[in-house]
Amino acid sequence: MTTAGHALILADGAPPDPAALDRAWPGWDEGVDRVIAADGGARLASVLDRTIDLWVGDGDSLGADGVEALRAAGVPVELSPVDKDESDTELAILAAAAADARRVTVLGALGGERIDHGFANVWLLAHPALAGREACLIDDTARIRLVSAGDHDLGGRIGDLISLFAFGGDAIGLTTRGLRYPLSGEPLQSGSTRGLSNVRTAADAGLRVRSGLVLVVEIAASI
Repeated sequence: MTTAGHALILADGAPPDPAALDRAWPGWDEGVDRVIAADGGARLASVLDRTIDLWVGDGDSLGADGVEALRAAGVPVELSPVDKDESDTELAILAAAAADARRVTVLGALGGERIDHGFANVWLLAHPALAGREACLIDDTARIRLVSAGDHDLGGRIGDLISLFAFGGDAIGLTTRGLRYPLSGEPLQSGSTRGLSNVRTAADAGLRVRSGLVLVVEIAASI
């Protein structure tokens, strides 16, 4: 498999509005050079006017006819048993990692009829296969990523909401800049909502974490 700089994963969640996506997160698809569809996520390709480079999954969402249509169109298909340990989106993440993608963006991971799938997709941000890679889940209004110890860019549009949540345990030594409610070397406790609904007040906002994992959830301001 050839390597990929930026892999776009299409999951089987709520389809995006391409225009709203571009307004909310300018440049979100910059450098995409591999599109991986996870089962029914293949339907998003036409919405986004994208060509699928690889399809993975068990086919229970897309159906046998849909899988055969992809094969007929020349799309590589990796069909898995329905009884498996991984979700289809996890299989897509593993495929992106196998292609050595340095950046992974997942669309269709949020919304839809299955809230458990939404939670599972957020949890996938902590997957070992994504270690050392830039990864996020996005839709028309939200962008979610998981950060660890170090300095992180939170730059973007002034007025966007930014929520910070300790993930998998307490996060220690958080310092922010460019947010309305600052943190200065402070902890965030696991299970606490203290980091909910902050607001970006500077385009070059940032976050420093001394230790632990922090889930960063951005909500685009109305534009």
